[in-house]
Amino acid sequence: MIEGKRVLAVIPARGGSKGVPLKNIQLVQGVPLVARVGNIIKNVPYIDRAIVSTDHPEIAKIAREAGLDVPFMRPLELSGDRVADWPVLVHALQELEKLDGLIYDIIVMLQPTSPMRKARHVKETIEKLVEEQLDSVWTVSETDSKAHPLKQLKITNGKIEYYDNAGNQIIARQQLEPLYHRNGVAYAMTRECILEQQTIKGKKTSPLIIEGIMVSIDTLWDFQLVEFLLNEESK
Repeated sequence: MIEGKRVLAVIPARGGSKGVPLKNIQLVQGVPLVARVGNIIKNVPYIDRAIVSTDHPEIAKIAREAGLDVPFMRPLELSGDRVADWPVLVHALQELEKLDGLIYDIIVMLQPTSPMRKARHVKETIEKLVEEQLDSVWTVSETDSKAHPLKQLKITNGKIEYYDNAGNQIIARQQLEPLYHRNGVAYAMTRECILEQQTIKGKKTSPLIIEGIMVSIDTLWDFQLVEFLLNEESK
């Protein structure tokens, strides 16, 4: 709890990843991704309950072996690769409130594919939500200027064009406004944001900017990069 508010952590881990099969249970430093989240949760005292939302029995098995709770399986209609985060969180929240007979005031989504997160990142996300009376807080990282939209190109009929014509005016990166991207480390939302506003990005949403490299895993190369970075970090 934090300031009398009960906190639920939801770990979404579907089994249908196409880029890397069963990505959420692949190993990083010998530990399945979903289990790494469990290790973080143990060090976040605000979290009252943590569950895994999955549609795959092997993911459920490994999650339970890591000490995480899987009180129900995710229904088929919430298991596709085009299912957004919001309905998954609504399902998890409503099902768990029925099972526990409790109301959870804050929902924290912790995706297994961000294995470089630290417990302090999750704690700071929750603290910011409560202290600033926000609807939601997302962790973000600054986007490298090389990936800025005004530097992106498209190819039309074999010819190069700027994705945005304003890119013609960019000479130096100092001209570019800093932009940010979601790094998947943590999302914290109020119950009202999820159930009444029906979104994970409420009317009052603020960022928690995380410094340093945060890799969100999508490919086998991302696994190799994370292994390298974590090994360097531990030296």
